[in-house]
Amino acid sequence: MADDSYAPTLQYGGDIGQALKAVRESRNLSLDELADATRIRRAYLADLEAMRLDKLPSRPFTIGYIRAYADALGLDGEAAVERFKAEEPVLDEPLRAPVGVTEPGDPRGVAIVAGVVVILAAIVMWNVAQRAMNANAPPPPTASAKSTAQALEAQKAGPVSLGAPLPAPVESTTPPPYETPGLAQAGETGVNHSAPAKLGVKADGEAAVDPATLSPVFVPKGAVYGAPAGQPSAVTLQALKSASLIVRGADGSIYFARQFAPGEAYRAPQLSGVTANVSEPDSFQVFVGGQSKGVLPAAQVSLNQLAGGP
Repeated sequence: MADDSYAPTLQYGGDIGQALKAVRESRNLSLDELADATRIRRAYLADLEAMRLDKLPSRPFTIGYIRAYADALGLDGEAAVERFKAEEPVLDEPLRAPVGVTEPGDPRGVAIVAGVVVILAAIVMWNVAQRAMNANAPPPPTASAKSTAQALEAQKAGPVSLGAPLPAPVESTTPPPYETPGLAQAGETGVNHSAPAKLGVKADGEAAVDPATLSPVFVPKGAVYGAPAGQPSAVTLQALKSASLIVRGADGSIYFARQFAPGEAYRAPQLSGVTANVSEPDSFQVFVGGQSKGVLPAAQVSLNQLAGGP
């Protein structure tokens, strides 16, 4: 009689298949006898002993075969299954969601996505509408031949007739310039050239515009010509005194021409290449966005540059 202390157990061999085979052979049982006892195909039992798992059915069937094999040999079927699971763990089998259970979504995420889509759609539609309005906007009307002729005639150089000078008011009379004693006898003119120039007088003696008299914001003081109130306009020119204004397009065509009276203004259209020609630069005050920028810097200026454009 064989010594049972040397009989193989479930912990024998390199894997559970070798342990089951060793126990079967120690008891002189064939695979055919074990197949009749377990109702498992002989080929499946042979594959199980050799651990050819790719030739066996799915994992649940393999676990059932191991349990039945061990029970038929009088061993602990659950212990045999635990060794198989330890030796062949499931590493890449994804977890399956419970049947009939739906995963609720976060309603805040849906609301945020919908809000972003609405904002992007509104921005795209606004840009398309602006481009369509600018593309379909009619060019400003050209000036009439009569107004053009009058403005051009006013800018033609020619003799200027001046009336007799009027006496200065008493409160505006200035004292005579200071003369250094003894300077006249030395052959000088006697005028102190270090004294400051009179306010409101240019170097050539012509009256200049006093910055204190300029309005800080645009206030209509007469008729306003040019772009209608419904069209955008960044630059407004307001006449400080009687002067002529001619507005030309990029191709040189005259958009507007008129002899302005003090207080009348012109709203420039937002078109590229528009220039303004005036008879006297300091006769027009410049307003950009309704704020004063002083008088015109030259007789011919680009209205886009006045507005801060290229």
